[in-house]
Amino acid sequence: MGWDGLDVHPIPQQVTLVSVTNYLCSFLYGYNTNSNFNHFLMKKASFLLFFSLFLLICCNQKMVETKEVEIFLTEQQEKRAAKNYQKWCADCHGKQLEHFVNRKWQYGDTQSEVAKIIKVGNEDAGMPAYEETFSKEEIQELAAYILNASQEDRYDFKGNQVQSDTFRAINQIVELDTVVANVGNPWGMVFLPSGEFLLTIQSGEMYRVNQQGDKRRIQGVPKVLHKGQGGLLDVEIHPNFEQNNFIYLSYSKPNPSNDGEATTAVFRAKLDGNRLSDGKDIFIAKPYVSTRHHYGSRIEFDREGYLYFSVGDRGRRDDHPQYLTNDCGKIHRLKDDGSVPEDNPFINDKNAQPSIYSYGHRNPQGVAMNPMNGQIWTHEHGPKGGDEINIVQAGNNYGWPVISYGINYSGTRFTDLTKKEGMKQPLTYWVPSIAPCGMTFVTSDRYPAWQNDLLVGSLKFDYLELCEVKGNEIISQEPILKNIGRVRNVAMSQDGYIYVAVESPSFVFRLMPVE
Repeated sequence: MGWDGLDVHPIPQQVTLVSVTNYLCSFLYGYNTNSNFNHFLMKKASFLLFFSLFLLICCNQKMVETKEVEIFLTEQQEKRAAKNYQKWCADCHGKQLEHFVNRKWQYGDTQSEVAKIIKVGNEDAGMPAYEETFSKEEIQELAAYILNASQEDRYDFKGNQVQSDTFRAINQIVELDTVVANVGNPWGMVFLPSGEFLLTIQSGEMYRVNQQGDKRRIQGVPKVLHKGQGGLLDVEIHPNFEQNNFIYLSYSKPNPSNDGEATTAVFRAKLDGNRLSDGKDIFIAKPYVSTRHHYGSRIEFDREGYLYFSVGDRGRRDDHPQYLTNDCGKIHRLKDDGSVPEDNPFINDKNAQPSIYSYGHRNPQGVAMNPMNGQIWTHEHGPKGGDEINIVQAGNNYGWPVISYGINYSGTRFTDLTKKEGMKQPLTYWVPSIAPCGMTFVTSDRYPAWQNDLLVGSLKFDYLELCEVKGNEIISQEPILKNIGRVRNVAMSQDGYIYVAVESPSFVFRLMPVE
């Protein structure tokens, strides 16, 4: 006797639908299905079992495919959702919803889960709550609209082919020459005296790339926290690199005592072939926080050999940018070994961090030295509107978040002020935001029409912004290289060519002048 007093029959070695039916019938009813006894009942059981298995398979298949089935929206609902998306969401997630395509959903991929994150947001990830902006119906419509778009294939960026196109701007024609393709999200880029360049990838890799696009991975980079906007960020070389081989990296450093927190750090090491040696952090921004956005961070040397770098406000606008007791929302200035210059503006203030050079910044992702006068120029992300270009000067307060030309992503206002005594006005600002990232001054005679002008990348609009500079003024602006991709960085090589790094799709282009 077997379990619960029932006769247990051995499971057939050759498992088929009929054999499984026979076994189940004999187990449940205790008779021999090979006899003629109740043959009709056995046939009915076989049919019922087959039908049940068929339904189970179909239901399982349906459950698997549910995520791929379009959620129905009426024409009116889709138009309203599309309008709300373009007004409130496109700044961060792409005007064509391209950042939702093939994405790894962090908070769930059902309509209810997407609707929940739209409603309540996620402060650590920089996602605002929209429950006061949208009605319940609008939130559900927007969630359905996003999920439907994420299943479309019109944003397929898998192509490996060399891209080439010709662009004209301000009496200058350039053609794209693909140097590197499909390397992940490129972030920092700096050129070596050899003509090669170092390329950082946000996920934590760094490559040494020659002019033919051959790349070799560099060993010895620091461990990064690659979440949200964090990862391996900018790279710069020492002004005397040929003598000392020093390079500098900025990155999101995980808290050694709390893996849920991170901060912006600057790392110095020697480049020995394809390996970093003698590496150490020369700056670690305080405090560590749990947010995953607004790290900054760009690095630049001035003519005197001082090192400037940016640290974002880490999404804590009311706690960090206006207070000198912390390092966030600031531009910092150090000597090349990480020590603090004796003439830094707050070095004698016991309540201030001595490395701070200027404050009141949001998320600066562009720092460059103006070659005409040696000044340090920066640009930073605003919220919804209010991206800025500033000339950084010692001790200045640049106003964030007391003054701003932007508003909250949800449409509400956090300040009514655009000007205030004691706070610097930007050189220029963008409304709507272009999401600026990377910048360089053009000094090469290969582009005579752009000489001494400023190039700024746009993450939001997938182009390069050409800013015509006269003295300390920007007198005109023109978007160029339209639809090239999300521009993460732009830099000029030793031989005078401009290189542009884009993500989604992932390329590094060289701009070849065309006569």
